[in-house]
Amino acid sequence: MAALAVAASAAVAGAGLYAADTARAAEAQTSSGVASSAINGYRSVGYFAQWGVYGRGYQVKQIDTSGVADELTHINYAFANIHHQSLECFEANKAQSPGPNGSDGAGDAWADYGMGYTAANSVSGQADTWDQPLAGSFNQLKQLKAKHPDLKVMMSIGGWTWSKNFSLAAATEASRERFVSSCVDMFIRGNLPVIDGRGGPGAAAGVFDGFDIDWEWPGSQNGNEGNHVDEVNDARNFKLLLAEFREQLDAVGAETGKHYELSAFLPANPADIEAGGWNDPEIFEYLDFGNVQGYDLHGAWDPALTGHQGNLYDDPADPREPARQFSVDLAVGEYVDAGIDPAQLGLGLAMYGRGWTGASSSSAWGPATGAASGQWEAGINDYDVIKNVGTGYYDDDLGAAWRYDGSSWWSYDNDQSVTAKAEYIRSQGLGGAMWWDLSGDRSGALTGALWNVLGSGTPGPVEEDPTDPTDPTDPTDPTDPTDPTDPPDEQCASAAWSASAIYVGGNTVSHAGHEWRAKWWTQGETPGTTGEWGVWEDLGAC
Repeated sequence: MAALAVAASAAVAGAGLYAADTARAAEAQTSSGVASSAINGYRSVGYFAQWGVYGRGYQVKQIDTSGVADELTHINYAFANIHHQSLECFEANKAQSPGPNGSDGAGDAWADYGMGYTAANSVSGQADTWDQPLAGSFNQLKQLKAKHPDLKVMMSIGGWTWSKNFSLAAATEASRERFVSSCVDMFIRGNLPVIDGRGGPGAAAGVFDGFDIDWEWPGSQNGNEGNHVDEVNDARNFKLLLAEFREQLDAVGAETGKHYELSAFLPANPADIEAGGWNDPEIFEYLDFGNVQGYDLHGAWDPALTGHQGNLYDDPADPREPARQFSVDLAVGEYVDAGIDPAQLGLGLAMYGRGWTGASSSSAWGPATGAASGQWEAGINDYDVIKNVGTGYYDDDLGAAWRYDGSSWWSYDNDQSVTAKAEYIRSQGLGGAMWWDLSGDRSGALTGALWNVLGSGTPGPVEEDPTDPTDPTDPTDPTDPTDPTDPPDEQCASAAWSASAIYVGGNTVSHAGHEWRAKWWTQGETPGTTGEWGVWEDLGAC
């Protein structure tokens, strides 16, 4: 009886806490709807991998010079980790190591904001200086946004390797508030820790426009080895975590007059969807949009059986048990059938493929002897590599492409499958597409195939956010001190600062009765607002 009484008391207390949390979550709900950056009413989201600047040699400048930046609405920077002790966003220089604890404390601040760029590999064409607080990919993304002002950059948190501590960070109201606050402070307000002379208060302000939540996977044991999983409470806590992000982002937005976006990477496996409550319509009251995993539906973790990794429709020839038979259409249906607005869904596409060796047939679902050799990892190759392998095949009924050379069998997306998926996006009223990751298709062939379908004709369902001050169609406030048409200060020798002009280290301007000198490359940062560690040095009144 005593045990039952304690249990009953705990249940009542838990219900009270849940009611309080639910009420707080309700306050965070916004009509985020489908207002966002868009091209002809569609989103195109590309992941930029932090580690790609090393062996892959893929840097932000290549997004610009390839023309792909013109075919993207969002870039998701992958990834931020969650500290295993503080359960907060953090920056560090510590390599990932093998094993279930390999992600503990791992990070790459050097790639993020420490690495100096030469003029040749910089988006702006200007070399970084040794003393500027922001360098690395963060600064390159800031420069890319200056050239493409409609482009949004999101910090993606987690991913397959760094989802270990989501469950702990989301477990209580206090841990959620602390975790989200740390992420907002670091990546939205830009207060980076000083590491090797880079960083400082406000150093990364203006780089990120929101967060992408890539928790793989709440409530499910199908994630990476070592992940903390609470099968009972993760789904509820995940929803409350999104509510906390929405509340804190909206609070910053109330200060800046800007809407900060929140997205998520959505699983394709119905079991993972159910375990995490991913298709609960309430979470889409906090999310601006989510991107459905449209790849990794099969791979060489099943080494003896080739097959499609991103087939659009169900394959009746798939010999696997029904619970392991997946398709893009099946995954999308899990969300739409639950009442999710299709306009809030993006379709994930892969700029890489999965392959097998020892394949004895050009047809799918044939025998193989193991994972094919890959440039970066066994069983995986970039689109740029696979497109040149053997003979290409395409099944129009499945929306699936593959290549076979007599031994190697590769499943991937090509222009035909991307075209079919773009037509599917349009016909189903989806909000656009997502790409993992941009380094796999350096010529932009796949994004080009997408926009050949979606870039013209009837606009899609996504509308531009009318409150976004970066919208170039917004009228300029004639009383705004940052108005680029402001007349020069009559008694200042330097030309008036212009929001649209690019300045490099040593350039001087006049603004608000003072002269200012740029410490490094900048565009759109108002003199007098960047602080002691910012780009503008105050030279005094004039």
